[in-house]
Amino acid sequence: MTETGRLLGSGRSADVYEIDDAWVLRRDREGWGDAAAEGAVMTYVRQHGYPAPLVRPTGSRTDLVMERLSGPTLLDALGDGRVSAEDAGALLASLLRRLHAVPGRDPADPRSRVLHLDLHPGNVMLTPDGPRVIDWSNTEDGHPGLDWGMSAVILAQVAVGDTPLAAEAHALLGSLLAGRSAVTEEGLTEARRRRAANPTMTRQESELLSLAEELIRKLAFR
Repeated sequence: MTETGRLLGSGRSADVYEIDDAWVLRRDREGWGDAAAEGAVMTYVRQHGYPAPLVRPTGSRTDLVMERLSGPTLLDALGDGRVSAEDAGALLASLLRRLHAVPGRDPADPRSRVLHLDLHPGNVMLTPDGPRVIDWSNTEDGHPGLDWGMSAVILAQVAVGDTPLAAEAHALLGSLLAGRSAVTEEGLTEARRRRAANPTMTRQESELLSLAEELIRKLAFR
């Protein structure tokens, strides 16, 4: 097991520890992830110019060692006014389009692409060298409409909720879905199904799914 330093942060299922000035360790607390597969995806998209962090192999299913990034998350920058909701939505849309421009890994399905499936402002870090997309634990190969649907549903759940970020999330979602959005009926339906089955969601978050889908349809299919 990789030796760690101080705890830098914690998410719903993983903790991030300091290793040194150049590297951090993300350790899965739940034991259901596959750090080796996640690292392989990150390396693959990096090789095609996508802004994922550099990783190094550990041989572990729970430990992922990656480059230490500096800068706020897009969520933090949005919260303190450094980035507008409109610009944040446009950045997420750009990152989705760039990811789906990476050649797919499934030769049997030419439409298949690498999907992140959890691309939201908390998983984008704004480093001095540009944005970096983190947390690839949900990634799989599939059709881009599902990736767009997942990002849209995550944002829409915040937009229709009773939180201080609701108005900003609504504006961000509108920006995400403006222009060349690739949300599809099939992708949205599957995204909602997956969110409903997500064991880390709260009861309140689950109850917002119907309203969230309704909002996305108004914005994406008008």
